[in-house]
Amino acid sequence: MSTKDYLEKDYYAVLGVPKTATADEIKKAYRKLARQYHPDSNQGDATKEAKFKEVSEAYDVLSDSKRRKEYDEARTLFGSGVGGQRPGGGGGFPFDFGDLFGGTGQPGQSGAGERLGDLFGGLFNRGGATRTTTTARPRRGQDVESEVTLTFTEAVEGTTVSLRLTSSAACAACTGTGAKAGTTPRVCPTCEGTGAASRNLGNFAFSEPCRDCKGRGLIVDDPCPVCEGSGRAKSTRTIQARIPAGVADGQRVKLKGKGAPGENGGPAGDLYIQTHVKTHPVFGRAGDNLTITVPVTFTEAALGAEIKVPILKGLPVTLRIPAGTPNGRTFRVRGRGVARKDGTKGDLLATVEVVVPKTLDDKSRELLTEFNTATVGEDPRADLIQRARSE
Repeated sequence: MSTKDYLEKDYYAVLGVPKTATADEIKKAYRKLARQYHPDSNQGDATKEAKFKEVSEAYDVLSDSKRRKEYDEARTLFGSGVGGQRPGGGGGFPFDFGDLFGGTGQPGQSGAGERLGDLFGGLFNRGGATRTTTTARPRRGQDVESEVTLTFTEAVEGTTVSLRLTSSAACAACTGTGAKAGTTPRVCPTCEGTGAASRNLGNFAFSEPCRDCKGRGLIVDDPCPVCEGSGRAKSTRTIQARIPAGVADGQRVKLKGKGAPGENGGPAGDLYIQTHVKTHPVFGRAGDNLTITVPVTFTEAALGAEIKVPILKGLPVTLRIPAGTPNGRTFRVRGRGVARKDGTKGDLLATVEVVVPKTLDDKSRELLTEFNTATVGEDPRADLIQRARSE
């Protein structure tokens, strides 16, 4: 809903309720009018259909406490809208922000009315003074993008990398003016040095970079041969960039103020680094946790054991495997994972994998045969077929 609608339409009058009406009173009035003017009850009646839309629009605003407050404040600030009356009587007149907010102070003074006139005059393309300046505006430097490939350990622990960046900077030949040595640029007559121009869109005007000076506020008649009048040139530099601990493959790291330098005192842009992380031959990653698959023998899983498990950096830790551990069970080693922003670390998730020997000597085969005979009554697949048919 536009400010123009707020000023021109009296939604309270549309619903037939006072400005002090409660939410229930507004709802009750809307329901009554909606039944009266609903298109299903008045098929082919364009007038009543338009009235229904008007009633619905009014209810949409007044039934929302936030929008109703904004609507009330707008009408209180700007009077009764476009058809308002001048103080002291008289007929209706076109609403003019210049009349309301134009400079009313004494010569040489800059009051609140003048400042508001500048603001609303630019927004609504109505009255009010337009300020200009002949000083080139500060311009923020461009953002710069780069890529880096990290080892798995570097990504988990964090590292510092050297990056060679190519970005735009002030031309050394003309010190950023864009003008040939011995000449100076002139103030852009279109935007009068502001670097911005107004674009009319009906009742509104929006500011956009001046097309004649490309937002610089200056026109170069005799351009610098090096930068061709842009005032900018390619600059190559090497920086040391800190990659924080815990970055993931494909993550974009932002380093504020490490991009291209600004112009006319403007701030530098930002540096965005796209990270690529190599895989590790042993470890994997699941969020803030590291993962590892640990081979164990059949007897270790069946009888229980204490085994050594490697960690990413440092000495291995001892993991106790209880008797009867099934293949694929995962154990958690706390605090041996990826560093988090709060200084804590994730865990190491160790999944055991029972290794079946590929070859057996005679003694081993004899012992396993005895074991199979001793456990012949235990069939792990006893109810498998039955369960498969149970659906």
